[in-house]
Amino acid sequence: MNLKRLIESWKYPSILLLGIGVSNLGAWVYLIALNLIVFDITGSPLAVAVLYILIPFATLVTNFWSGSIIDRLNTRNMMIVLDVFRALCIFLLPWLLDLSIWSMYLMVFLINMATSMFDPASMVYMTKLIPTEQRKKFNSLRSLMDSGAFLLGPALAGVLFIIGTPEVAIIINAIALLFSGLITLFMPNLEKQVPASNKDVKLSLLVLKKDFQLVWNFSKRNVYIMLIYFLFSSVIVMTAAVDSLEAVFAKEVLGLSDSDYGFLVSVAGAGIIVGAFINTLFVKKTATSFLIGLGTTFVSIGYIIYAFSNLFIAAAVGFFILAFSLAFANTGFLTFYQNNIPVDVMGRIGSLYGLVQATLTIITTGIIGLLAQLISVQIAVITGAVVMLSISVTLCAFNFQSSKRKYYQSTIYNKIEVT
Repeated sequence: MNLKRLIESWKYPSILLLGIGVSNLGAWVYLIALNLIVFDITGSPLAVAVLYILIPFATLVTNFWSGSIIDRLNTRNMMIVLDVFRALCIFLLPWLLDLSIWSMYLMVFLINMATSMFDPASMVYMTKLIPTEQRKKFNSLRSLMDSGAFLLGPALAGVLFIIGTPEVAIIINAIALLFSGLITLFMPNLEKQVPASNKDVKLSLLVLKKDFQLVWNFSKRNVYIMLIYFLFSSVIVMTAAVDSLEAVFAKEVLGLSDSDYGFLVSVAGAGIIVGAFINTLFVKKTATSFLIGLGTTFVSIGYIIYAFSNLFIAAAVGFFILAFSLAFANTGFLTFYQNNIPVDVMGRIGSLYGLVQATLTIITTGIIGLLAQLISVQIAVITGAVVMLSISVTLCAFNFQSSKRKYYQSTIYNKIEVT
């Protein structure tokens, strides 16, 4: 491929990556600023924790119906509308904080609902836009963008807090989302016309029931695909549950000061960026099954080292390993997902299984938190890490089955029938 064709083939993927990068940076600034504002107003850690509870709760409220809309509407236009909606809501947040904390929670809940719709919609659009042979490379670059946002986002928030206020930082994030929507406006409209069969379809209980049946039928006919999906999602659920005790573990078990804990998080940041960079270099030569299987296994090994550590250095090694491996696991799973889930039902499948994942996250986080309360923080973290490792090893065993090699090749199912 000559240079001109290479540039042309990566024109729109590059624009999309820019939009993702800007949006991710803004999201970090928004999260940190909102945490500080709520804590300054209330002085309550519980009030800050509510912000995190609203995320899976918004998913529970949204995902059982949003997939039916995503698969029937123009995804590019939906992404633009959702970006603009989130930008306007975030822009209003500083003024709502002057009214009451509850009005602010309501607005944050609406923002999270829009995000719960945006994520599967953007996945559908990306799958349609990126050619099959470019997906693995694109996903590795996306992981690099996410890693960069993880490092630069908090740093940018700190600079904005120095030269301004958290309220100003939130408004800047609103502008970033507006910019992201503007970038999307210049992306190709892959669905210029909504299929005639979708024009007269109105959201109803009957439609939701049929869509649920469609997802169920696909799951029954493609047990292996959904098994890999479920196992990987379960690993992510366990990481969320263990991460909920991260700060408490650092304080109570490792005895770290605030500055030491900040340095520990920085070690994780370094692991993420190094792993994502190496991933982009070697992703083309690495099998998708290898990325998923060994990637998740080493993520879990990192958590095991961290969970059994009583010293800073051991925890830092664990943090670096798990963070380093995340980019490989995520790239492999995204590629597998895009190559095996039909794009015309991807919104419904992603939304409904996302609903299951959110439910499991709430339940598992509650169980881990209860273990920490009743027994000890370290026992709770060790339990979570061991469960995570057992799921990862199981996932790895299924990934490396020679009879399932076809699922990791550059093929995609274009359509399935509702039966």
